[in-house]
Amino acid sequence: MIKVCNFCGNKNFKQKNVQHIYRHEDKLLIINNVPCEECEYCGEKYFTAKVLKKIEQEFKEIYFSGKRAAKRLTVPVEEFMEIQ
Repeated sequence: MIKVCNFCGNKNFKQKNVQHIYRHEDKLLIINNVPCEECEYCGEKYFTAKVLKKIEQEFKEIYFSGKRAAKRLTVPVEEFMEIQ
C-alpha cells in the first residue's frame, strides 16, 4: 500500500486494526477495528480508499437514513478560552 511514510520517511509499516474517528461538520462517528497500515516509527495511519468509503457510507446511513449505531456516547465540549 504505502512505500514511505509521508510524515517521517520511514519505510516500515505494520498491518493493524485501530479506532478511527470520522468527523463531518459537527457530527462524529467512532469506528472500532478499522484495518490500516501504521508507520512503525511515528504511528501515522494509512487507510485504503475502500475502507474510507465504507466508513463514509456508514456515517451517512446513521446520520441521514436512520440506521441505529451499535453504541452511543455523550462527549463534553469546551472552548479553550473558557477553561483558562
